[in-house]
Amino acid sequence: MRARLEPTVAIVGPGRLGQALGRLLFGAGVRIEFVAARQFSRARKAARFIGGGRALTLKDRHLANAGVILMAVSDAAIAPAARKLSSFRKDWSGQIVLHTCGSLPASVLDPFKKRGAAIGSLHPYQTIPSPSAGVRNLPGCFWAVEGGSQAIAIARRWVKFLGGKSFTIAPEVKALYHLSAFLVCPTVVTLMDCSERLLREAGVPKKIIRPMLGKFVAETVNNFVEFGGRKSLTGPAVRGDWTTLQRHIAELERFAPEVIPAYVELVDLMLKVAGRAPGQGKKTRRAKASSTQGRAAMRRAK
Repeated sequence: MRARLEPTVAIVGPGRLGQALGRLLFGAGVRIEFVAARQFSRARKAARFIGGGRALTLKDRHLANAGVILMAVSDAAIAPAARKLSSFRKDWSGQIVLHTCGSLPASVLDPFKKRGAAIGSLHPYQTIPSPSAGVRNLPGCFWAVEGGSQAIAIARRWVKFLGGKSFTIAPEVKALYHLSAFLVCPTVVTLMDCSERLLREAGVPKKIIRPMLGKFVAETVNNFVEFGGRKSLTGPAVRGDWTTLQRHIAELERFAPEVIPAYVELVDLMLKVAGRAPGQGKKTRRAKASSTQGRAAMRRAK
């Protein structure tokens, strides 16, 4: 889908998401007019990656001439940036300001709204470890949109340009929405990193560990999408194989004692998802307490 008469865009804070989204929108025919960062060199580099846009610093008032201001700065920088940039003109009527934060509501852009702008937010339910990865991962993904009707309308059009799907979310539950993503993405990566270390200790050839983990996790995800959480659970905790769980904790004590508290809490969560009696989780706690490091980990976790 190609953009036709879309308003011009100024991207403020071209990090990983800002660059990826900017490049995709530019490729869809949206005119990226400005790319702004604190340092001109960063803005220029980002503009080159995006494929268009005049590089500016955040002090340049030309930013206010764009039809849409896309605030892709860090979460903590949105409010101060909004206060500063909104002062660039007295009347923002007819213009739209969007931010890309998943945990903050559109109201963080109120300095623009008070001067007449329509405000909103859009956030991809996707992981973006680099701009190039974002260009690969963003098309077809799901986006949460929120804010005023004009802002939501253009956010939805952008999502369509990328072949994705959008849904509205209430501002008061954005932190909850963002938490759901946090529990899935960085948590899974952290656990995979732990598994990689354990596989190395077990002598598995280094070159096959990540492909092996990738396939394993991909199939786990496929099972979840098809069957849901409870029916997808497998392993010793679900079977009630406490002897194996004790062996796991013994190995963790040797090779990764810092993981023991998380392991025990995860087993408890597994039992709840599986619909097992909550009291059964106490067996893993007893197993945890059966080792010196386990007892120390338990004390630290309290």
